[in-house]
Amino acid sequence: MLQGKTAVVTGSTSGIGLAIVRAYAEKGANVVINGFGNADEIEYKRKGIEEEFAVKALFSPADMSAPAQIAQMIAEAERAFGSVDILVNNAGVQHVEPIEHFPIQKWDAIIAINLSSAFHAIRAAAPGMKTRQWGRIINTASAHATIASPFKSAYVAAKHGVAGLTKTAALEFARDHITVNAIAPGYVWTPLVEHQIPETMAARNMTREQVIHDVLLEAQPTKEFVTSEQVAALAVFLASEDAQSITGAILAMDGGWTAH
Repeated sequence: MLQGKTAVVTGSTSGIGLAIVRAYAEKGANVVINGFGNADEIEYKRKGIEEEFAVKALFSPADMSAPAQIAQMIAEAERAFGSVDILVNNAGVQHVEPIEHFPIQKWDAIIAINLSSAFHAIRAAAPGMKTRQWGRIINTASAHATIASPFKSAYVAAKHGVAGLTKTAALEFARDHITVNAIAPGYVWTPLVEHQIPETMAARNMTREQVIHDVLLEAQPTKEFVTSEQVAALAVFLASEDAQSITGAILAMDGGWTAH
């Protein structure tokens, strides 16, 4: 399905990003993994993808808060594989705290990694996609791209920005056979969600169990976490030829959260 294509997935050493990388590799795409973590563990995952799916997998340690490193990552992928056909902007960080106590450096980091990095990656990848007259750009947004929750000012602002960036890029690239869409999951059980539980416990004076059931899953009528594999399956479809007419869409995958 994706043989001969190359996919760059940011923030893909774990969680949603890793699931997307594996799903693309299963369909025959060469992949570029990006993110932080233990070097030996990342190499084990990279090598495992190559062996399991008979594709090429590269690792880029590019810092998603550094525009020059993002551009270099795209350039290196193009040199290695000849093209970047699919770009998934998935990198994200989170911090939970009331606005009046929200650390300025946390605000700056969340905006840089969750929003600005997507702009810089699109800016770097778009010229090649235009030349080839084919491309798929998929941004990982969130239910928080359309609604808000308290104590997540930077994250909500960034994800609203991702939605706007997605729509704008879709309009700009509409005649170039490049689609731009965003997947907006509800709560997915990932390290990002797991790590914000203690912060939410402190901000709301709750126990761990209360945060999971009364904050996280309370918003989702299904009372179930979205899975990384479900998000990856949608990312595969959006990269397919069948999805050519889907562009500028913010696609909810949130167990009914935003249906309220």
